[in-house]
Amino acid sequence: MSRRWHDPRIPAPGECVLRPLLERRARETPDKIFAVFAATGESWTYAELLRATQETAAALAAHGVRQDDTVLTWLPNGPDALRVWFAINYLGAIYVPLNLAYRGKLLEHAVRSSGARLIIAHPELLPRLDAIDTAQLEQRVPLDGADALRIAGARPPDPPREIMPWDTQSVIYTSGTTGPSKGVLCSYLQAASAAHAFYAADSSDRNLVNLPLFHAGGTGAIYRMLVKGASIALVEAFDTNSFWDITRRTQSTCLTLLGAMVPFLLKAPPTPRDRDHPLKKVVLVPLSDASDVFAERFGVDVYTTFNMTETSWPLVSERNPQVRGTCGRPRAGIDARIVDDNDCEVAPGTVGELIVRSDVPWSMNHGYHNNPEATARAWRNGWFHTGDAFRRDEAGNFFFVDRLKDAIRRRGENISSFEVEAEVNAHPAVREAAAVGVPSEFGEDDVLAVVAPVAGKTIDPAELLQFLLPRMAHFMVPRYVRILPELPKTPTQKVQKNLLREAGVTADTWDREAAGIRVRRERLA
Repeated sequence: MSRRWHDPRIPAPGECVLRPLLERRARETPDKIFAVFAATGESWTYAELLRATQETAAALAAHGVRQDDTVLTWLPNGPDALRVWFAINYLGAIYVPLNLAYRGKLLEHAVRSSGARLIIAHPELLPRLDAIDTAQLEQRVPLDGADALRIAGARPPDPPREIMPWDTQSVIYTSGTTGPSKGVLCSYLQAASAAHAFYAADSSDRNLVNLPLFHAGGTGAIYRMLVKGASIALVEAFDTNSFWDITRRTQSTCLTLLGAMVPFLLKAPPTPRDRDHPLKKVVLVPLSDASDVFAERFGVDVYTTFNMTETSWPLVSERNPQVRGTCGRPRAGIDARIVDDNDCEVAPGTVGELIVRSDVPWSMNHGYHNNPEATARAWRNGWFHTGDAFRRDEAGNFFFVDRLKDAIRRRGENISSFEVEAEVNAHPAVREAAAVGVPSEFGEDDVLAVVAPVAGKTIDPAELLQFLLPRMAHFMVPRYVRILPELPKTPTQKVQKNLLREAGVTADTWDREAAGIRVRRERLA
């Protein structure tokens, strides 16, 4: 479809909107492989992907899904997750993926705030819905197998109106830091804009996607490759032991590695096959002192970036950046500033909040789903406020310093301290609780819960852990528990988390790892 507007910054739907873009790829390169699924070795060409998308979209339409509806998905990485996502967008509906670890209040908040009437989920996950208030949710569709939710040979109806670049493509939930998780409204143009930010990848590349499809890193990588006419290799999750074998087997040439993934790979003993792989380009986040070691050992080019679910790679680096710790510089079309509490720009070297904006409309988030107050706070004065502390050097390089609020990052997951505290506080023996991040040996955070008991009661850390396991995602479960008579507070009765972070893991802190208790991601059959 041609562009029918004068603004040259906004591409035509066929360049960025999933339905016409996928149809164009299937028409121009029908036999080119788009997706390789590592678990089975199965692959889909662009033509096969279009057929699977259309047949699934027809089934969704039969369930009453219409343009602009929000549709929840709750599926592990694989062919089903990919075709359902694409089918939702093919109808012009809005894709709303849920974290597989969600349960309890975290799950309830996402389901209720989504406004969705239908959820498509792995059968083993559906029973978790029985324990929560699902509000307006009317249909629960179990999906386990290639023939489920698919009408062979069918094509769905055309949407009532043309799907446009500024239409909402997805709502991705990101962990809140001072309140419940927020659903980020992402347009098709936002998803496509990130493709042009990563200039290192082209149509010959295959991106290994080992981040989940409920994560912006997973969905973003797939959409980037669709826009570029390239391909992906999809795995369920990152695994150190199988990483290089999968890379070789799928012939993957590029990927993104977050946080602890890099030290995990570097700690594996060197082998004669360290450079025997097709990988050429790796985005490392963050860029650490180990980046040069990684590049040299495995013979790859390294890049880095700063991104959020709400943005589209506003900061990117050159190939093999030499400035240690940088997140790069603003990419073309992006303005970035570091400001004080009044949005006044600070001098180089001074720490402040990173705020960004784009000269292309709709190329970053357009707010938070059903949360106008949060939208207004984030977009005040015409800039998106990241909530992250940064500094900039005289040469224009940007450096991440810390999170302005109380988010904790563990193994690539952003954890809301608010949500951890809510579940810990639900224990009958806990009077008050605070969750903070403490340094992990793998370069990110581990979760420390500091608790004070109800008068006359005692808290058994191991029993508290067993209480939390069915109530929260595995990555949120505290590793450390420290018991105090009372939490330190300001005169206004706010908990002084800075003091708890500074104290860290004290001699009286209980460590579940030392107690031999391991918490692992639940694997679905």
